[in-house]
Amino acid sequence: MTALHEVAPVPATPQPYTYARRELVEPDWRRFPGWRHVTDAQWRDAQWQRAHCVKNPKQLRELAGDLLTDRFYDDLAADQHHLATMSMLVPPQMLNTMAPDAPLDPDGFTTAFLADPVRRYMLPVASDRDPDWPSHPHSTRDSLHEAEMWVVEGLTHRYPTKVLAELVSTCPQYCGHCTRMDLVGNSTPQVTKHKLALKPADRQDRMIDYLKRTPGVRDVVVSGGDVANVPWPQLENFLMRLLDIDTVRDIRLATKALAGLPQHWLQPKVVEGLERVARTAARRGANLAIHTHVNHVQSVTPLVAEAARTALEVGVRDVRNQGVLMRGVNATPDDLLDLCFALQGEANVLPYYFYMCDMIPNAEHWRVAVWEAQALQHAIMGYLPGYATPRIVCDVPYVGKRWVHQLHDYDRELGISYWTKNYRTGIELDDDHALDRRHPYYDPISTLGDSGRRWWAQHQV
Repeated sequence: MTALHEVAPVPATPQPYTYARRELVEPDWRRFPGWRHVTDAQWRDAQWQRAHCVKNPKQLRELAGDLLTDRFYDDLAADQHHLATMSMLVPPQMLNTMAPDAPLDPDGFTTAFLADPVRRYMLPVASDRDPDWPSHPHSTRDSLHEAEMWVVEGLTHRYPTKVLAELVSTCPQYCGHCTRMDLVGNSTPQVTKHKLALKPADRQDRMIDYLKRTPGVRDVVVSGGDVANVPWPQLENFLMRLLDIDTVRDIRLATKALAGLPQHWLQPKVVEGLERVARTAARRGANLAIHTHVNHVQSVTPLVAEAARTALEVGVRDVRNQGVLMRGVNATPDDLLDLCFALQGEANVLPYYFYMCDMIPNAEHWRVAVWEAQALQHAIMGYLPGYATPRIVCDVPYVGKRWVHQLHDYDRELGISYWTKNYRTGIELDDDHALDRRHPYYDPISTLGDSGRRWWAQHQV
């Protein structure tokens, strides 16, 4: 028995995950030939960042030059022409977090860049995609059926007490896995995007009117697209109008730009305006939060931490992260824990959710099976503080967010899980069976055994 004053010996068997604090680092953007002479002041300037986004393979070649081989550029172009559901738009800040330690020779840099987790979802190439099942037979453009649940244009009333307000259909950057690929961004050769028809002021008027007439809604997620693409005076006006509605108690601003373009959230006019909104929210007893979207630890840099800290300093109650679980990006316990410790410990961003990647077209190479997500949830428990341990959730069509262990039944052979719910969406108010129906969700066919793959090959819809 160990005496009280003695130190217990270190266990011979190491833990599955070993925590080690790592200070955040801003990668050196000057390693890219096209940014060799970019100054610190330019890098911190939001307008410079927006003006120098990479929008096509030609611009990437102008930036990276011979650091990337012709084969990579051809692979990227092939994806844009034949498979991508989102057009290219990558801010310098986001691109700079790709392959930060790659050797600066073409073969070494290309190999590292191709394998890079941030690159894999921000700049997908044709060779990334699943060659046999690039899309699941049940994939759809609007996989969560959000537009079906619009009560006015852009306002999705999916949950009893919560709505999603889409103010804009653009972002400062486009992620390859975007769940709103049906609406957000420019059309691609594969996808002709839907468009918001109303003028922004008219759409916002109708949203406010609906919320005034619907006192059961207390929580408004203000999104798009990304609220960083809404001119600040227009966004501030909309938020103040929301705060004038007594029944609205929670407002969440959805912006990947906190990670992809933190310079936006550090602009004085934005910081000053955010402080006005935060003070008004506090005075009226409403909760104002920012929800961002970070998928890999490389994207958590000092500028991201500065933007999050600034938002908290001016009165935003919480900054939270909603990542997406993706194979090749973050679908291992170490990747998830490294990211969560960087967010929680270094950047003042609370790890909140990791969504399973939605069933949109050409996304099968990213998606993981429900059983894999369950194993990941098990693996990350016990390391982070309880309040900072993210929930891994499956956003089931017509159901909504469910913890991955909340399924009702699971056919592992065919990769079909079945889910139930405890509320009606806005399109089911007269449906007597809405609370009894089982809704299916489908694992990637590549994760199934031989018998499951054969079944799907014979039963394509």
